[in-house]
Amino acid sequence: MPRYKLTIEYDGAPYVGWQRQKNGLSVQETVEIALKAFCGEDVTLFGAGRTDAGVHATGQVAHVDIPKLWPIDTVRDALNAYLREEGGVAILAAEIVPETFDARFSARKRHYLYRILNRRPPPTVLKGHVWWVWKSLDVEAMNAAAQRLLGTHDFHTFRSVNCQAKSPIRTLDRLDVVTGPGGEVHIHASAQSFLHNQIRSLAGSLKLVGDHRWSDGDLVAALEARDRKRCGPVAPPDGLYLTQVDYAS
Repeated sequence: MPRYKLTIEYDGAPYVGWQRQKNGLSVQETVEIALKAFCGEDVTLFGAGRTDAGVHATGQVAHVDIPKLWPIDTVRDALNAYLREEGGVAILAAEIVPETFDARFSARKRHYLYRILNRRPPPTVLKGHVWWVWKSLDVEAMNAAAQRLLGTHDFHTFRSVNCQAKSPIRTLDRLDVVTGPGGEVHIHASAQSFLHNQIRSLAGSLKLVGDHRWSDGDLVAALEARDRKRCGPVAPPDGLYLTQVDYAS
């Protein structure tokens, strides 16, 4: 049975998250409905990352086994024809991959972007897609503090109380805070894997550095405390995007 790798873009605002749930429509279920309409059978879609409700993606990756071999452009275009009615999900690319490929377990690195709209006026067209912070942020201070979190650490402070990961140890390869266009502040984070709510927790704590309520030493002290209570406020899901997943070439 052919295995297809799908690169998916979605607006997470209308969905309960990536993973299929009983309390509402998920991105996974939305694509699976389109897949059934296309191939006539129930199939299961496996994603590289289980984004939460309200989190977006410009480069989510998933794999699925489809009973028949189809041209990859046909798979992409046919699924988008079904998904167009839903309006929040698009298949950017489809490709045939070996049966050993697994969107989650074959991933070498995941890349995320967190967008903060840093201006006095509130967002209009960007509402639901950025975190609005009206007070001016010190981007240089945020970036300097962020660099102190790079490498392998116990990130227990910066994970959800509902995190199911067996270990809080993670290796953070990139955590850059830069000035983006249109008054935005962008946080770029890269690692092989992240804990539940890790990036949103880091973004909320870095915001405290940006408005000078925390120093970089306070951020490091929170990390070293390994205590969830020492974390800053968790940033909202609106500004978080899964942008890319890397695999061995």
